[in-house]
Amino acid sequence: MPPAAIAVVRVSGPRAGAALRALAGRVPATRRASLAELSDAAGAPLDRALMLWFPGPATATGEDLAELHLHGGRAVVAAVEAALAALPGLRRAEAGEFTRRAFLNGRIDLAEAEGLADLLAAETESQRVQALGMASGHVSRAVEGWQARLLTLMAGAEAELNFGDEEDVQLLDDCAHRLCDGMELLASELGAWLARPGAEVIAEGLSVVIAGPPNAGKSTLINALAQRELAIVSPVAGTTRDVIETPLALDGIAMRFSDTAGLRSESADAIETIGIDRAKAAVQAADILLWLGNPHDAPDHPRAILIAAQADRWRGDAAAEAVAARCDLTLSAATGEGMERLHRMIVDMARTLLPREGEAALRQRQRAALADAKDWLTVDAGSREASDLILLAERLRLAALALDRITGRAGVEDMLDTLFGRFCIGK
Repeated sequence: MPPAAIAVVRVSGPRAGAALRALAGRVPATRRASLAELSDAAGAPLDRALMLWFPGPATATGEDLAELHLHGGRAVVAAVEAALAALPGLRRAEAGEFTRRAFLNGRIDLAEAEGLADLLAAETESQRVQALGMASGHVSRAVEGWQARLLTLMAGAEAELNFGDEEDVQLLDDCAHRLCDGMELLASELGAWLARPGAEVIAEGLSVVIAGPPNAGKSTLINALAQRELAIVSPVAGTTRDVIETPLALDGIAMRFSDTAGLRSESADAIETIGIDRAKAAVQAADILLWLGNPHDAPDHPRAILIAAQADRWRGDAAAEAVAARCDLTLSAATGEGMERLHRMIVDMARTLLPREGEAALRQRQRAALADAKDWLTVDAGSREASDLILLAERLRLAALALDRITGRAGVEDMLDTLFGRFCIGK
C-alpha cells in the first residue's frame, strides 16, 4: 500500500493496449520497459513512469497485460487510477481477480492458486517453503502423473469392453486382474501421500501445550519463551485459570504455545474447575506436550517432554534431584538454565511432524479429494467387482473425477469465490 518507492498498476484484458495509448500515447515494444510521460484525458501530467506491454496469451493472466511502474506516492497512484477508471471498458479489479483470470485461462490450476495464496500469507520459513512448492506445481505434477496412469488403466478397460472377445472368459478375467493390480498400486501411492502431515499444521502452527500442577513454573516458562510478560506469575496456586495462547516461530517453524491452568484433583472454585477442564482438553489436542511436574503424574502423550522446572529453587534437595533424574530436561526459566536445550528438543520433535524436505503437504480439501480417489481405487479381491470390467471402469472414472477436484477442473465455482477472495486487489 502507498506510500512506497514504486507502485505497480496492472491492466489485464482486451483494453490493456488502449489504456497505454490513452495515458502514454503509444504501446512500447513487447516485454521491454519504456520510460513514458503519463497524462490524463485532458492532457494534465500524471507521472513519469516505466510501462511494459505483454500481449496474450503468454502472460500471467493469459490475456493482454499492461503494467505501469509509478512513483509510489498516494496522490500519484490515485491520479493514475482515476484516469484509468475514466476510460471506456476499464474497471477496478476485485480481490484475487488477476489470479482467478490466470486460473480460468489455464495459466495455473487450483492447487497452484492455493499455493500462491499461502505464499502471500507466509510468515515463517517453513510456511514459505511449503507454499512455494505448492505454487510451483509440486502437487499438480503429482496429480498429472496419477491421472495419466488412470487414463492408461481406463483405456485398457474400455478397449477390452469394446473390442475384446466376449466369449473368452479367461481373457476378461486376466484384464480385470491387471486392472485390480494397477488400481492397488496407485491406491497405495495415494495412501502414502495421505499419511504425510497436512498443510494446516504448517500454516496454523504446531500446538505446543505447557501443562503441570499449580505453581510448577508454567507461566514463567511461556513468558521466557515469548520474551514478554504474557501470563501473570504469582505464588498463589490457581492464578492461571484459562488457556493462554501465543504464536511463536522457532527456527522458522510456526508454533502456538499455550499456558494452561494447573492440574490438580481438587480446585478452589468453579471457575478454576472450568480452567482445569480446558487444560485437559488442550493437552489431549497438543502436538507437543511440555510437562512441568513429577513424571509419574504426566498424561499419556506420544510427544511429551518431561521437564524438571524451577531448578534454581530446588538445587541440593535430594528428593527433588531424584525426581529430576527421571525427566528429560532440567530447566530454570528464571535463570535461563536449559532454555537452549529445550529450544532444540522442541524443534527436533516438531520436525518429525512436518513434511520432509522436498515433500509437499496437502490442504484439507486436497486430502479429502485424494481420499475419495483412493477409496474408489480400493477393491476387495474376492468381491464381484474385482472380476467385473464395467464396475472397475466406473471406479476408475470416479477416481479420475476425484483427482480433478484437486486441480479444479470440475465443480469448483463456490470454492473459487472463497479462494480468490483471500487475495489482495493487486493479485
